[in-house]
Amino acid sequence: MELIIRKATKSDLTAILQIYNQGIEDRVATLEEEQKDAAYITNWFAEHEGRFSVMVAEMDGVVCGWASLNRYSQRCAYNGVADLSIYIARDYRGNGIGQQLLAQVEEVASQNEFYKIVLFTFALNHLGQGLYRKSGYREVGVFEKQGILDGKPIDVMIMEKLL
Repeated sequence: MELIIRKATKSDLTAILQIYNQGIEDRVATLEEEQKDAAYITNWFAEHEGRFSVMVAEMDGVVCGWASLNRYSQRCAYNGVADLSIYIARDYRGNGIGQQLLAQVEEVASQNEFYKIVLFTFALNHLGQGLYRKSGYREVGVFEKQGILDGKPIDVMIMEKLL
């Protein structure tokens, strides 16, 4: 099976949405609680033109993961900093897809004049943290009770990598 990492297109939005909704259901990657719909993902994709790219991982014609570079802040002082999102479909997790997708999105970030990537991960998401550490990210700290998920406070770890 050949893995292809490429820039996402509008035709990938259904798969991206499905994978994101799995992440919402699994309660380990986002504080979102409600499933998203086609209108949501279309608007989200429109905000990811130019520097704020979305990449997909495709295996045998099936989109099995995605990563996006998101705006970290509206302040111009942070124009070189991107926030990262990365999601892998349930059936494809643990196969190294995340690592390959992350490497490609970092390359795209460098090409688009980002010098740093930051990410926010649940403190309890050890699988994700392992991926990031293996790829050279370091823990900056933990925001205690940063968000609420299903009525319970969640600690959120900040990680970063200088490109």
